[in-house]
Amino acid sequence: MAKRQEFTSEQQSVRVLKVGERVRHILSELLARQEVHDEVVSASNIAVTEVRMSPDLRNASAYVKPLLGADEDDVVKALRQNTAFLQREVAKRLGLKFAPKLKFRKDESFDEADRIEALLRDPKVARDLSDDLGDDVEDGTE
Repeated sequence: MAKRQEFTSEQQSVRVLKVGERVRHILSELLARQEVHDEVVSASNIAVTEVRMSPDLRNASAYVKPLLGADEDDVVKALRQNTAFLQREVAKRLGLKFAPKLKFRKDESFDEADRIEALLRDPKVARDLSDDLGDDVEDGTE
């Protein structure tokens, strides 16, 4: 009987990241080549920004963003309707013992980054930041 290979927690986390990145590439390729036969998906340029895998590699959350941010809800809904096809294709190309179950979600990280940037541009925050910088220069520390 073959011995089961044991991974350290660090090796396991690296493996999870690598598999997530491979799934992201496969999904991006499928969407770029318009292999999904759905009008909404074919009409949109969709970026797969991140895929987060569960530690056991059985679940994958794919974060997607249509370019120009148009019709995000419709695109995510269309991808969810075509999940079975996408899971089959990912399973074929990935070559793991178990195919990950895909879940599609809107990528809201760009909205969060815009919100943080707007906060940093606020005159009150800018004033506080410039005061802190001025104190460091007067003290001779940077």
